[in-house]
Amino acid sequence: METVILAVIIAVVVLGAISGLVVSGRKKKQLPPSPPAAPKPSVTAPPAEPHVGEEAETPRDEERRTIEEVTLPTAEAPVAEAPAAEPEAPAAPAVEVPEPTAGRLVRLRARLSRSQNTLGKGLLTLLSREHLDEETWEEIEDTLLTADVGVAPTQELVERLRERVKVLGTRTPEGLRALLREELLTLIGTDADRSVHTANGIGNGGDEIPGVVMVVGVNGTGKTTTTGKLARVLVADGKSVVLGAADTFRAAAADQLQTWGERVGARTVRGPEGGDPASIAFDAVKEGIAESADVVLIDTAGRLHTKTGLMDELGKVKRVVEKHGPVGEVLLVLDATTGQNGLVQARVFAEVVDITGVVLTKLDGTAKGGIIVAVQRELGVPVKLIGLGEGADDLAPFEPEAFVDALID
Repeated sequence: METVILAVIIAVVVLGAISGLVVSGRKKKQLPPSPPAAPKPSVTAPPAEPHVGEEAETPRDEERRTIEEVTLPTAEAPVAEAPAAEPEAPAAPAVEVPEPTAGRLVRLRARLSRSQNTLGKGLLTLLSREHLDEETWEEIEDTLLTADVGVAPTQELVERLRERVKVLGTRTPEGLRALLREELLTLIGTDADRSVHTANGIGNGGDEIPGVVMVVGVNGTGKTTTTGKLARVLVADGKSVVLGAADTFRAAAADQLQTWGERVGARTVRGPEGGDPASIAFDAVKEGIAESADVVLIDTAGRLHTKTGLMDELGKVKRVVEKHGPVGEVLLVLDATTGQNGLVQARVFAEVVDITGVVLTKLDGTAKGGIIVAVQRELGVPVKLIGLGEGADDLAPFEPEAFVDALID
């Protein structure tokens, strides 16, 4: 009996084991194939944070993540972008202190003395010859004409020199230098008022207004530059200045003038390119009155002097400005190297506006220094300022004595 029971138990155990194997096989057939292994994270992308139930990173994965943290921001701690820096406002240009006019005159004389001029030294050389025959006097005359003195002034000077040398018998170098100096000063003139009139005027309403100076001339003579340099001269003399950029037809003329003004602390009144010059000039004087400025400098248009429209525009500017009060100065800017062409320009401008003074630029080459005599004869007004070069302070009041002394030294 025990044997039978034992056999039954063994049979049940065997059947159970066989059933388990069959069931396990069926389950394996029903399961889907396992997904392909995920690619390993590259160095160029941050790894995802492990989720609950996933395996922890291996030491190799941890090393890779350490490298990525150095080179790339992680997903859990993104790097915040730095706020854009506020653009800095441009610093205001430092206000310069212009050179006093007295120092400029000293430099003028030194510069002219160093130059190889043909006017003063050329005449002295010719007058020092042992025999002053007709051929020598013709050379003296040619020297004066080459220096743009003009035909009539040249004939006058030669006649006076001839007479004085013959009567006085002056032959020593010192005597000839004194004689030539005296005659050149007579030719240039020493009695004219060469000051730039910038005193305050009385407006049409009876109130005091700034001195108003109009600067005219063709493009290329240095008109806008001269206006800026004149502002420096006036500031050096302790005056406050407002600039009017009424040359609206030349590109960047207003910018150029404003730059000159900023350098010495002078405000520039300007308008749109191609705008009405008379309106801008009117506003400049208006601002000068409001600010109690000492002087208003107005830079005018300077297209070719043969254009009738430009001449009409200049007349209009002056008339509109005079609605505030009188214009104290109208300065004509001429290039000293243009010679007789400068005289043509002077005639045309004088027909439109009342020229009160002349500014000669580019006078550092003195072979053409005789234009001073010619233009004064042509216009009947004095040369008041001369430009000596390209420097900011190379504009100085014209003094005949200093000029002649520099020529014959």
